[in-house]
Amino acid sequence: MFRFGECFEGHLIKSLPGQPIVNFKQFGGYITIDELQSRSLFYYFVEAQSDPTSKPLVLWLNGGPGCSSLGAGAFIENGPFRPKGDVLILNEFSWNNVANVLYLESPAGVGFSFSKNTTFYDTVNDKITAQDNIVFLERWLEKFPEYKNREFYITGESYAGHYVPQLARLIVQSKLSIKLKAIAIGNPLLEFNTDFNSRGKYLWSHGVISESTFELLNTVCSISQIVREGINGEISDACLSINDLIAREMSPFINEYSINLDVCLSGDQTQTALSALHSFTFTKQLGDEQSNAKTTSSTPLPQFSGDAGKVDVCIGNEIDAYLNRVDVQQALHAQLIGVSTWSLCSDILDYDRTNLFVPTINIVGSLVRSGIRVLIFR
Repeated sequence: MFRFGECFEGHLIKSLPGQPIVNFKQFGGYITIDELQSRSLFYYFVEAQSDPTSKPLVLWLNGGPGCSSLGAGAFIENGPFRPKGDVLILNEFSWNNVANVLYLESPAGVGFSFSKNTTFYDTVNDKITAQDNIVFLERWLEKFPEYKNREFYITGESYAGHYVPQLARLIVQSKLSIKLKAIAIGNPLLEFNTDFNSRGKYLWSHGVISESTFELLNTVCSISQIVREGINGEISDACLSINDLIAREMSPFINEYSINLDVCLSGDQTQTALSALHSFTFTKQLGDEQSNAKTTSSTPLPQFSGDAGKVDVCIGNEIDAYLNRVDVQQALHAQLIGVSTWSLCSDILDYDRTNLFVPTINIVGSLVRSGIRVLIFR
């Protein structure tokens, strides 16, 4: 466990299993957030590939709520490596080409992060997550003091539309000596009704759902209403019928994030988690919960990439296999505490999903007024 007074060199990663030779340092380990509750957050940190002393510090937070910045952010999206079988391949578009990047598995209960007081998992909400994240940041900077005066950027996606602005606001309010310059959030949840209802138009305009179904979304039950009722545990017959209709029209064979891509036909639960990672609570997931419908068989089928280029649509399976290897966990200085396997999205965390209803767009506005730059990207 990483505690005050302990040398951060103990978290230096000598090499990850299967990785190519690289010219940058990597670190991994735990920062204790609450000693009394034995709550610790796991991080993975990669220095910039060239001249790290002159490059900014970037924090990346994945959404969910409850999904892993290590598995998704670092090993799928913008980190230096991606798993391929038993090895890691270089990601030429890695963010550590231009910055020092810190990936945080937050809150406790996500990935390798944990609380030995497991009642914590039943009480997690946005406020607790933001408070834990700023404690993590303070304590991490005590161990990496050379980054205290760097330009600092907070980034993320999806439900990080809550995590990122709320953490940024705490930093501004705290008057900590952190040089927060900007935040950047991809496909963020900022305003519940607006963001969820835009999905119906997206699906219709891309030919994924029919004109008649789109009309029902506009006149009978919107996607935001479906999700709201699902979170509250009382889905009306009308909304449930429309939700099932959308699920049937989309089918398990549509990749709603890029309809020109294949889907992974392995039936692996990690792939389902990968979908949830970007959609937080979406009609397909609600439909599956209601009807107990599962996709495809558990036997992996061949993937035909067609014009999909280099995109590995089964990357979730690769991540799951890699991060559950004992030698990989040892190299990362990670532990499995209270769980038997690492998961891309937590199945032990009972996050307060009514927090989804609370808009954070007003926080974004206040950050802009305080001089913090904001980038929203899709």
